[in-house]
Amino acid sequence: MFYCRWRLIILDMPAARISAVVLTLNEARHIADCLATLAWADERVVFDSFSTDETVAIAQRAGARVIQHPFVNYAQQRNAALAAAQSEWVFFVDADERCPQALGEEIRAVVAAPRHDVYAVPRHNYLFGRLTLGAGWYPDYQARLFRVGRAGFDPHREVHEVARYEGEMGRLRTELIHYNYETLAQFHAKQRKYAQFEAGILFKQGIRPKPHNFVLQPLREFRRRFLTLRGYRDGWHGLRLSALMAYYTLDTYRRLARLWRDAEATQPITI
Repeated sequence: MFYCRWRLIILDMPAARISAVVLTLNEARHIADCLATLAWADERVVFDSFSTDETVAIAQRAGARVIQHPFVNYAQQRNAALAAAQSEWVFFVDADERCPQALGEEIRAVVAAPRHDVYAVPRHNYLFGRLTLGAGWYPDYQARLFRVGRAGFDPHREVHEVARYEGEMGRLRTELIHYNYETLAQFHAKQRKYAQFEAGILFKQGIRPKPHNFVLQPLREFRRRFLTLRGYRDGWHGLRLSALMAYYTLDTYRRLARLWRDAEATQPITI
């Protein structure tokens, strides 16, 4: 009898709510298609950094709840979105990503009997219109499913956010689809931004570039991308990506050297 009553209690428990959150800044081109793939969620939230295009209007027409919040860095933006969530779980999606129905079903099954507070999702990355399986772009696990109040992001990590949680991170099986860089110009713009962020992080840590860093670090990055992460699987496409990432490793150290030169030039002269 006790067992039967316990089963009835479990069956009558309400399903955990899930908020799908999309961070945006001028994403009018992508937001409608992105939100359409998130219809399985209990609520869709567009956490916007004061877009100047039609992002907000399109999101509202699609039935999403829109919250505007000033952008400081990615980690703080995601933490603010977690704090504003009205569900037990938050699934983060970028505007240029699409969530297959099978992934939504897997997420619902996972939160019904969770074993972890954070789950990472693999991604299928399309770069320049091509599915990329080497050079670090697959499986490209990203921490995206969070139990609210039990996990978040390191606020001091300004780019390539790092999840903070207790225990182990779970892994989902179904890939999130990411329409990454469509053009070389878009790739260069984003990588310059990342290089500036990374240089700033190294500078704050007190790391000074040494002469050999300008040669060895790019070479190591190329070897890591092309050989260790099997960029060669993608042929010429993988070779080009590995070379580009090596170049932006060099760019990071050049920017770091510039930060130190500027800092030393502004120091007061002591007599």
